Amino acid sequence: MDITKIDKNFSAAAVDQNGFLYRDAKLEPFKLEGLAWYEQNNHEYYRLPLTMTVEETNAGVIGLARHTTGVALRFRSDSPEIMIRASLVDSCDMNHMPRAGSAGFDTFFKRPGDNRFLYNKTVQPCAAQTEIEAIAGINPEGKMCEWIINFPLYGGVSKVEIGLKENTSLLPPLEHKIAKPILFYGSSITQGGCASRPGNMYPSMLCRAIDAEQINLGFSGSARGETAMAEAIAKLDLAAFVYDYDHNAPDYQHLQNTHENFFKIIRNANPDLPVIMVSKCDFAYIDPTAIETNKARRDVIRETYNNAVNAGDKNVFFIDGETLFAGDLADCCTVDGCHPNDLGFFRMYSTVLPVLKKALGIK
Repeated sequence: MDITKIDKNFSAAAVDQNGFLYRDAKLEPFKLEGLAWYEQNNHEYYRLPLTMTVEETNAGVIGLARHTTGVALRFRSDSPEIMIRASLVDSCDMNHMPRAGSAGFDTFFKRPGDNRFLYNKTVQPCAAQTEIEAIAGINPEGKMCEWIINFPLYGGVSKVEIGLKENTSLLPPLEHKIAKPILFYGSSITQGGCASRPGNMYPSMLCRAIDAEQINLGFSGSARGETAMAEAIAKLDLAAFVYDYDHNAPDYQHLQNTHENFFKIIRNANPDLPVIMVSKCDFAYIDPTAIETNKARRDVIRETYNNAVNAGDKNVFFIDGETLFAGDLADCCTVDGCHPNDLGFFRMYSTVLPVLKKALGIK
């Protein structure tokens, strides 16, 4: 049987006029990460189980599941340039977020001798552009490097192909230092709004720093702590779980009704999973009248944490959102008083990293 007649993705890629051999990102030895239900979903770029319904969650979650925030492609190659061809779908162009972040691709590499991944290049599509063909990475020394390509934060893709120079090597990525993924569940801030590029949102920075796969379940305006979401997460094999949907709970009462229940569903299924609870980061930098409301919401989250600790749980951690932007220039950490800019995301990363390391037992 000729498999290429059944599935054209297995056909040998043709070399283009510039000497690049293109391969579908879904094919080995590329490793596509950040799609927890990838096999179950017939290899679609979709962040939730396709079986999950609007009735179980909400329309926002189902629509935003096609956004590829947290999705990354990993591989090794000595190609002097890395090309990308991609078809964009469902992009959200916003007046307060660069298109490089919402619809772009962000590349990092690790050369021989490097102790961490370094920024390499960003693919920045123009307004309303849906078809991309661009240089995604440069490696002028032609050394064998590890590569990470981060996918768009506020949009999806229907197809992604990577082009490498003919007669260069393509190898699978090295294993992560942290064997299991870190899952983040939360609001538009978790999804990456409004980072200037995909690699600058705090979950991506954290996962590069500790060398782990990221599963990002950030849903702009739509993360409301539904039972079905908790049950889906509870079935995954994770290294740690970070959740901060405080922002999307419609009100104090909703947060109180869902937060501890959400935690217990996951804890009952995963007794030893490190869980980090975070309250909202934009505590009161524009509207001082919100302070009391935000304190009350924070107390709900702290109560979930305290109840777990009092019950003997040694794998729970609490981060006070008021500390996330703290320090000089705290008022410069957002684009609109709510969504972090790159400074805000760096502050969040810097605050969460030591807690995540402690949770994972990293020195």
